[in-house]
Parts: sequence; structure tokens; C-alpha cells
Amino acid sequence: MNEKRLRTASRIISGIFNPFIIPFGGFLVLFLFSYLRIMPFQYKLIVLAVVYCFTILMPMLTIFLFQKINGWGIKELSHREKRFIPYILTIMAYVFCLLMMYKLNLPRYMSGIILATLIAMVICIFINLKWKISEHMTGMGGVVGGLIAFSFLFNYNPVWWLCFFILIAGMLGTSRIILKQHTLGQVLSGFVVGVICAVYGILYS
Repeated sequence: MNEKRLRTASRIISGIFNPFIIPFGGFLVLFLFSYLRIMPFQYKLIVLAVVYCFTILMPMLTIFLFQKINGWGIKELSHREKRFIPYILTIMAYVFCLLMMYKLNLPRYMSGIILATLIAMVICIFINLKWKISEHMTGMGGVVGGLIAFSFLFNYNPVWWLCFFILIAGMLGTSRIILKQHTLGQVLSGFVVGVICAVYGILYS
């Protein structure tokens, strides 16, 4: 019974911190908890709408259609060799999102969030050709790396937020291992890739 509850809790944690929602969540946090909250509501709504459409709605819709065409379920996408096309579909959506942000002349640190995620996905797709890496942990590593990068940009101390998200990352990584989706090495590798890509994409793009 305890093992069943543990697996159920792991599925819930994995679902809540799905990598698709990470960029949108990052923008939401920026607009709610940073100085960007003073921006006009309409401006924030437009940015959030663009991010939602290209990083959540479009990837999930295209992957869903791809699954239906091939008669695949969720389990099929857990196989490393079957993730290539879904990755490509997601990368295309993010490229469109980045182009839209450049067209709207959004600040570099905003487009940097999308660029960082895009870089991480490209790295993950090449790694997955030979070895399975955790996209969930790549996303969470991106959150931690983003906090570090924004602390340099906006000159604030993110220690409490870092502690919170590192704790969440630990819970998420443990959940992925409990569900037998990844090994410890795959979890840690995903986290490191996410941190590095976020710091580079936001600070140096």
C-alpha cells in the first residue's frame, strides 16, 4: 500500500512539474514577483499568450496528433528511440516563439528564457540518440539556472528561492527514479544541462 501511494505521489509530482510548463511558469513568476509586475497588464497578457501558445499548446497538440497517427500511448514516448520526432516538433514551436519575441522587440532576458530552453532541447535530442536523459530534470535545472542568472541581472539575493526549487528538484528527481523512468545519472545529468543552458541563454545570449 505504501509503495502504491509513493508511486501515485511520484506521478503527481511529475505531472505538476512537466517540462512543458517551465518556460510559461518562469514568465509568470517574473510578472508576479519581480519588478516586472509594474508593466502594463495588456503587455504582460500578450507575452504570456505568446509563450503559452508556442511552448505549451502547440507542442502538446502536435505531439498528441503524432501519437494518434502512430497509434502510440504515453508509454511509447518513454522509450528513448521514439522521442526524436516529438523533440523536433517541440523545437520547431520554440523557434517560432523565439522569432515572435524578436519581432515584438521583447527584452533580451525574456527571449533568453526561450533561447535557453531551446539550447537545452537541442542538447537533449543529441544525447537521447545514444542515452536517455531526464527532460523533467532539465526543466527544473533551467529554473535554478534562471534564478542564478536573474540574480546577476537584477542584483538580488535568490537564496530562499534557490533552496525551495532545489528541494523541488530533489523531489522530482526522486519521483522519476521511483517511477523507473530514469536512473540517478540520467536525473543528475538533466539537471546540470538545464542549469548551464539557463545561465548561458539568459546572461550571454
